[in-house]
Amino acid sequence: MMRAAALTGQWAGPRFGVRLVVLLAMLFLGVAAANAGGRFEGVASCAGSTCHGRNEGDGKVVRQDELRRWQEPSNKSGAHSRAYAVLATTRGQNIATALGLGKATAAPACLGCHATFAPAGQRGDRFLLSDGVGCESCHGASSGWLASHYAVPATHAKNVENGLVPLENASARASVCLDCHFGSAKPGQFVTHSMMAAGHPRISFELDLFSALQLHWDEDADYVRRKGRVDNLQLWAVGQAEAVQRSLSLFATSDHGSQGIFPEFYFYDCHSCHRQIYDRSTFKRSFETNPGRPIRFGTPPYNDENIIMLSAVSRVLAPGQAETFDAASRNFHAAMNRGRGEAVAAARKLNAAADALSRVLAARGYSADTSFAVISAIAGKAISPRFTDYAGSTQAVMAIDTLLNALVRQGRITVGAAAGIRANINRAYAAVASPEKYDPATFRVALGRAAGSIEALR
Repeated sequence: MMRAAALTGQWAGPRFGVRLVVLLAMLFLGVAAANAGGRFEGVASCAGSTCHGRNEGDGKVVRQDELRRWQEPSNKSGAHSRAYAVLATTRGQNIATALGLGKATAAPACLGCHATFAPAGQRGDRFLLSDGVGCESCHGASSGWLASHYAVPATHAKNVENGLVPLENASARASVCLDCHFGSAKPGQFVTHSMMAAGHPRISFELDLFSALQLHWDEDADYVRRKGRVDNLQLWAVGQAEAVQRSLSLFATSDHGSQGIFPEFYFYDCHSCHRQIYDRSTFKRSFETNPGRPIRFGTPPYNDENIIMLSAVSRVLAPGQAETFDAASRNFHAAMNRGRGEAVAAARKLNAAADALSRVLAARGYSADTSFAVISAIAGKAISPRFTDYAGSTQAVMAIDTLLNALVRQGRITVGAAAGIRANINRAYAAVASPEKYDPATFRVALGRAAGSIEALR
């Protein structure tokens, strides 16, 4: 029988959820207040050889080569440092020109995410836009904690009190990452359909995978003592819930949900509309009806890739709330047939259901058996029929991949066994390698085989 790790001691009991919500609210309000008036000192303020600017990661407490890893030119771990530079590329400037934004490297609509989001009045002497997405993009404005965070009497809790963002907390990390990797209501942090039409990449989000690509630290004994051990399943699950909430909250606002008489198509499934158009009697539809979306034939579907993942994980980790969430999801899709007002009302109800799930997911720990169960749920009979579109399918294979890696880290699957499974994972990736060649039935078979090969090792 599959059992999740039980909460014990002070973390157990019916009052835990209330205490957690109050604690997180106080934490986030405190950090938000600190960053609201804090000064962004710039990457150079962290770059000393006795700080984070070493060439070798041999520091006693932290690696101290974090800056080098942040700047790594050969892989995605250095992508944040290159974010500003890509604005000056041909593609970056072509997008800005098509949108009438002028020079991309000076366009506020671009700088909100391609550089550290710091209002002009909060930039210190060493702050540079050209640093791209620097340390303070994730860790918060440093003026309140920079001079003290390394001192012997300093504690992580005190640093957080002074404005350091507690990225070890899944909800806090998701909130920071979502600002750019999904969008926010802040200036320059929302990728519109117009931007994507001009050439901007499609937006997609998966917190655990994104975290792994930007891993500049070691989860050693000291890290665990100060911040606790990272739970990859929790990180992935909370990331899905927070992505659903962010999408729905933006959709519900008039500033982001509509463009004149049209909806803002950023929120909809790109590939459901961007298909080849034929005008001949032998035309064959290249899509399937989705059982999770009760919408009229020909209606553009809302991009529900994270909604599907949250539905799968809720069945395993919060079964008492799964039915409520699924009902709210179906009602939201159905409301698209009725009008903007009805859709917004339904979005708010679904947002509330996702918020409740996020709190439950963030408040518990998980065993390796739970990871196996979630993988099986994603590829299972209840969820698999909903993989009818490219976006949802790419999210599903990323989930299977990231949860397999978590099982390896937990010691439940060896590196050698994972390598054997990799062939089936790669077949699932191959099935979503190209939107133009995506076939739902082929993908579902590949995903099922990948999940089955993992289940066989339970």
